[in-house]
Amino acid sequence: KNICEYNDLVDLADEDYLNFWGNLAREKLDWFKEFDKILDDSNAPFYKWFIGGKLNVSYQCIDRHLKKHKNKVAIIFEGALGDKNAITYRELYYEVNRCSNLLAKKFDIKKGDRVVIYMPMIVQTVYMLLACARIGAIHSVVFGGFSAEALKDRVIDAKAKLVITADGAYRRGTPYMLKSVVDEALNDGCEFVESVLIVERNKEPIDYVKGRDYIYDELIKSQSPVFEPQRMDSEDPLFLLYTSGSTGKPKGVQHSSAGYILWALMTMEWVFDIKDNDTYWCSADVGWITGHTYSIYG
Repeated sequence: KNICEYNDLVDLADEDYLNFWGNLAREKLDWFKEFDKILDDSNAPFYKWFIGGKLNVSYQCIDRHLKKHKNKVAIIFEGALGDKNAITYRELYYEVNRCSNLLAKKFDIKKGDRVVIYMPMIVQTVYMLLACARIGAIHSVVFGGFSAEALKDRVIDAKAKLVITADGAYRRGTPYMLKSVVDEALNDGCEFVESVLIVERNKEPIDYVKGRDYIYDELIKSQSPVFEPQRMDSEDPLFLLYTSGSTGKPKGVQHSSAGYILWALMTMEWVFDIKDNDTYWCSADVGWITGHTYSIYG
């Protein structure tokens, strides 16, 4: 049966690929305004999909689930020290909204601003990515194991306004530091970085730069849990993700909103066969594209 369904999909796509993807976009995505045209291929290879459509990827990931699944667990977290937490869709909604208000009101993050995220695998990392998407800011996640030099290259290339990090994290139960790496990365040539936001994870002593460094855990308590998502164009950038740089200078790959989220959703459905009652686990760090697509957005 599954092979027959797959062959039917292939036939549909071959016969009329424009309406194949157009119909999926209408069926699977929640639009604030539906697109006027499926594809603009007039400036190949710079193709544009779902022209005129308005949506928000964080809405797609959170808000649309609230009517039926607000009390359902969205994220199961298990830390390196055995600490555990389960976050429902309603809790995720509130936390992402608080982070959105924090970024927008305290740090003046707006649509199109770039935010570099240098974080361990904790739930606040998910909140920050989705908050950027909600605001319309462009996030660029840097793997938490990268050096100060590698972080600096990516901060400079993205011209990030804000860097979000943690004091440190744990690997195999042993603490390691992140904030000190950020300090080293920003010591020269990163004057456009206005602020550094720090999540307290392992509570090791860290140095603070007055006027630049802020503690997330202190600021987040006063933030409102209500934040309206920005209406984003289908082709508006969602995030930047850099290559490893193993063959030269890291190259930033920009992912747009509608096409990316549709493909992420459909591969979760077609390739992984995810059902509503499944629990799904991904081994990839959020610093890689697999972590973006199959730990958060898909």
